[in-house]
Amino acid sequence: MDQKEFKRFTKEFAKDAIGFAENLPTSRTGNYFSGQLIRCSGSVGANYRAACRAKSARDLKAKLGIVLEEADEAQFWLEMCVECGLSSADDIRTLHFNANQIVAMCVTSIQTLSRGK
Repeated sequence: MDQKEFKRFTKEFAKDAIGFAENLPTSRTGNYFSGQLIRCSGSVGANYRAACRAKSARDLKAKLGIVLEEADEAQFWLEMCVECGLSSADDIRTLHFNANQIVAMCVTSIQTLSRGK
């Protein structure tokens, strides 16, 4: 996946996560999980855009590290939605898979950049 495709992928991930979050039950827990998921999934796309404008390999690694952390956090909140009974495993399957893809791609890119020191 090239930079342009990954930029689109991360934006779509955020939009899909927001759509999912908007459909969580309106409760103290649902509202909290929804807000957390919206924040971190949006941060995935926003920080990848920032990574595309990195000034050096070191800067790129740092920005990709943030993307990785935010995608991993999104996975956490998706899992919490299931474990706390707000959603089913089937409902989060695609979102969780996509977040995992983002994590895997960032890990690979960071490792590649680290080898090129």
